[in-house]
Amino acid sequence: MPELPEVETTLRGIRPHLEGRTLREVIVRESRLRWPVSDEVAGLAGSRVLGLSRRAKYLLIRLEPGVLLIHLGMSGTLRVVDASVPLRKHDHVDLLLDDGQVLRFNDPRRFGTVLFQAGDQPHGLLAKLGPEPLSDDFDGPWLFQRSRGRKVAVKSFIMDNATVVGVGNIYAHESLFLAGIHPSRAAGRISRERYERLAASIKTVLGRAIEAGGTTLKDFTRADGQPGYFAQSLNVYGRAGQPCLQCGARLKADRHGQRSTAYCPQCQR
Repeated sequence: MPELPEVETTLRGIRPHLEGRTLREVIVRESRLRWPVSDEVAGLAGSRVLGLSRRAKYLLIRLEPGVLLIHLGMSGTLRVVDASVPLRKHDHVDLLLDDGQVLRFNDPRRFGTVLFQAGDQPHGLLAKLGPEPLSDDFDGPWLFQRSRGRKVAVKSFIMDNATVVGVGNIYAHESLFLAGIHPSRAAGRISRERYERLAASIKTVLGRAIEAGGTTLKDFTRADGQPGYFAQSLNVYGRAGQPCLQCGARLKADRHGQRSTAYCPQCQR
């Protein structure tokens, strides 16, 4: 599943091609995504693109009438190509631009989202999200204060979008390893000092992943069609049973929220 670094990489790839352009036409070939694509989306032809941004894993395309929200779901991709490029299977939505290019949304599993919110009010899906992990609003004191009294495993705690957005499974693995924190430790039993280290580790891991273009696992490719390279830097994710790259101990695995979590029994406490 594309996570925050993959979405940020996609944003940086498509932004220069869309900002300031006008939508010549919007073609919806398949409206049955996670939520149905409304007729309002197809009616956005003639709208000017004012800007692009990201909130959590949502790409926000700000138009004159409102905001188009795109979520890549489990397998979605966005590519900017010439309008003459032949369609591929699962190319569900096209935003045709006034320069002859098209932003093409492809989603084999159809868990992605293309929604429109008219006016200036934020969409309800964004209302209860926590802070952005790379912003100044996110830090160790925030994690410490929010964790008090919580018995949930710290891995599940930092993957909760109400705590902080965009720390998906891969990056939770890697951030906890870098911070030296056992993923099963109760969130409420971690000190402020260790949370400061964890917040810094989350920022470091996500920043490195963005610079590497994301992590290629099964479906993800960047907006230019090239793979992300952060997978070459993974310390623990997908490596249970292999030696720790830091101390040589054999990595073990626990389960959190029905997902296997690899960790080092020596480096993470």
